[in-house]
Amino acid sequence: MTTADISTRESRPSSDHFVDLAGTQWPLYKIEALAVGFVLFVVAGAVTQSMQVAVLTAATAAVITWWARRVYYSRTT
Repeated sequence: MTTADISTRESRPSSDHFVDLAGTQWPLYKIEALAVGFVLFVVAGAVTQSMQVAVLTAATAAVITWWARRVYYSRTT
């Protein structure tokens, strides 16, 4: 016989790691990753004058920041 284990306790994320944007709570790690990606896009674009390098650098930095900060915030809650 198979049974379903249903948890009645709700997990509420702490509001310390969220920012309210237009009535929607965004996790702080997403905003940090977007900011890092944008800054590196502008800097890499200005330094190299190459869109390919700027986009790939910004995307790589944004993904690494996104995952690293997500893991960090999940451990601090």
